[in-house]
Amino acid sequence: MSPLVLEKYASQFRAENGYSNQESIHLKSLLHKLGVLAVFRPLEMEVSGMAIKVGESNRFMLINTNRTLGHQHFTICHELYHLFIQKEFNSQVCHVGLFNKKDKEEYSADIFASKFLIPEEGILSLIPDSELSNSKVTLATVLKIEQYFSCSRRALINRLTDLKLIDKNQAEDYCIAVRTSAMNHGYSLKLYEKDRQHEILGDYGDLARKLFEKERISESHYYGLLEDIGLDFSVLGNNGDEKE
Repeated sequence: MSPLVLEKYASQFRAENGYSNQESIHLKSLLHKLGVLAVFRPLEMEVSGMAIKVGESNRFMLINTNRTLGHQHFTICHELYHLFIQKEFNSQVCHVGLFNKKDKEEYSADIFASKFLIPEEGILSLIPDSELSNSKVTLATVLKIEQYFSCSRRALINRLTDLKLIDKNQAEDYCIAVRTSAMNHGYSLKLYEKDRQHEILGDYGDLARKLFEKERISESHYYGLLEDIGLDFSVLGNNGDEKE
């Protein structure tokens, strides 16, 4: 699929979900809206994530939280391509951000993720006219853009290079000492760190409850499933009220 077609799909997908091409996207809220069952877990393997689609209504993604938060955001957008844009998709384990042309769909997913997460119109709106006129996007502006769109430095540098807003030398310079540059400009380091969180988004708990009510699983199994998504029942008393 050509980059122009992917850019059109990225723009349309934003519009369909109520986002302009200048806004940043709260990706977890979007996953809730789309009804995607998303599991966030730290994985020992080097994969970024995976996606599974069963029929037209059951969509699942796994995000490796043993990668930086910026990388996780790019991974979510990559998996959205597989789940909502790619034709005849079933499942895929993904190493995102490689832009590997040897794998057509993985390459398309990376291109889509880049354009969906960091749209051109939004980038241009954050670059001062003086920098656009002189073709000299500063590090301070790069930081402002990546913080606004919550993307990794590598993803943004690839995007700026593709748009010919920075040259090869700038790209190399801006990828050095990423965390230090953010800290020197007064930004939080959260975007550049691995959060290793455990979280499940979607109707997992509701599905577990329905299975329990239909006596498809035991009570202990039901509580075990809820504990898997981080619910701690030790804080509840025997009558179900929270302990004071």
